[in-house]
Amino acid sequence: MAPHPDRLMVLDTPSLYFRAFHGVPDTFRAPDGSPVNAVRGLLDFIARLVSVRTPTRLVAAMDADWRPAFRVAAIPSYKTHRLAVAAPPGTEIVPDELAPQIPVIEEVLEALGVPVFGVDGYEADDVIGTLATSSPQPVDVVTGDRDLFQLVDDASEVRVLYTARGVGRHERVTESVVREKYGVAAGQYADFAALRGDPSDGLPGVPGIGEKTAAGLLATYGDLAGIVAAAADPASGMAPSARRRIKDAASYLTVAPTVVAVARDIDLGEPDLELPRTPRDPDRVLELAERWGLNSPAARLVDAISERG
Repeated sequence: MAPHPDRLMVLDTPSLYFRAFHGVPDTFRAPDGSPVNAVRGLLDFIARLVSVRTPTRLVAAMDADWRPAFRVAAIPSYKTHRLAVAAPPGTEIVPDELAPQIPVIEEVLEALGVPVFGVDGYEADDVIGTLATSSPQPVDVVTGDRDLFQLVDDASEVRVLYTARGVGRHERVTESVVREKYGVAAGQYADFAALRGDPSDGLPGVPGIGEKTAAGLLATYGDLAGIVAAAADPASGMAPSARRRIKDAASYLTVAPTVVAVARDIDLGEPDLELPRTPRDPDRVLELAERWGLNSPAARLVDAISERG
């Protein structure tokens, strides 16, 4: 089958700008001394990705709400370790020199013509899930977050470009990659993550159920609902220790899918996602590049956009 001429690339922007902030020296400063290392790094990341993957549509997904109320209501521990103490309630811990760079990132991308999407009450992951599920074109999801492996779908040509080893060394994750790494189908990954838990997100998981056991349970019983039902049935053949652990965690397993599964049905309207060959507002790009000392990375991204395909 010939490659589809159109491709959508969806950026997990918070994942990328955190990586840029920690990976690019903080000696990169604007003329007024403001830090711009995260901005520079992100623009270079996008330029590299556009050059290699040549998307025709591009979206930068953002966290309008990094800790949505519906997830906290289900599991109060969700991301509590990232709550700032000496700040208004609900404020995320963000390095002091990163926080002022986020609006700059948004301004530069919008001037270039890259849509920046955040939806009240939802995380970037939920925007990504909705776009990936509804796109008629193949989709590349760029992230360093394994939770988005649940979106991988070979039939719909939804892949994850996983950046854990760096943007330049990203791994293209397909269904076979998920199966090889974790022993589960991509469609089972959310249930797998719920069972295993994730301390980095404040998800306790089921005590005593690690990745290998979680994969084995899913292979036998199909999904979380099947596992819970089997644990309640002495004739199911489930090992007594696993039955006890699943039954003891019943209240957690009832709400975990609400937290782990990304939304796929947010109302995003009908946005124009087409990536223009030239900046949407070239004067604004020049103004921002001069103000923040971003001439070189902005030029590299403009060149990558204009030269793709």
